[in-house]
Amino acid sequence: MVWWYLILAGLFGGLCGGMGMGGGTLLIPILTMFLGIDQHLAQGLNLLVFIPTGIIAVIIHMKNKLIDYKTFFIVVVPAIITAVCAALFVGRLKSEVLTICFGVFLLIISLFELYNAIKTTIQNKKKKQPRLKTTKLIHNINNKNYKSKIYKTKIF
Repeated sequence: MVWWYLILAGLFGGLCGGMGMGGGTLLIPILTMFLGIDQHLAQGLNLLVFIPTGIIAVIIHMKNKLIDYKTFFIVVVPAIITAVCAALFVGRLKSEVLTICFGVFLLIISLFELYNAIKTTIQNKKKKQPRLKTTKLIHNINNKNYKSKIYKTKIF
C-alpha cells in the first residue's frame, strides 16, 4: 500500500468531515475500492480517524455558533445506544454483506439528497420575483426644456 494514497484519502475524508458531511462517506469507498482494504478495517479506521477530525470540526463549529446544544442532548443518548448495538452486530457480519449494506446506505442518502436539491430548486424558481433593474433617468429634449421620464426594466 502506497502511503501517499492514504494521505490523499485522508485529505478527501477530512474535507468532507470538516464540512459536516461525514468524512467516512468518502474515506471508506476510497479505502475499500482503491486501496483494497477490507470493509471492516476501513470502517474501523474511519471511526478512529473521526475522533480527532470530529473534535477539531466541533471546536470550529462552536466558535462559529453553528451547534444547537438542546438538539445535541436529545440526539446523543439514542445515538450512543445505537452505536454500541451496531458495533456489536457489525462484528458478526461478513465483509461482503457489510460492503453491500454500506453501498445501499450511500445510494439511499444520495437519492434523498438529489430529491431534496431538485425540490428546493423548483420551489425557489416558483418563488422568484423579477428584480427591478436600477432606475434609469432618461432626458428628453423638448423645446429646450428637459423633461424626465423614469423607466424600470425587469431582469432575470
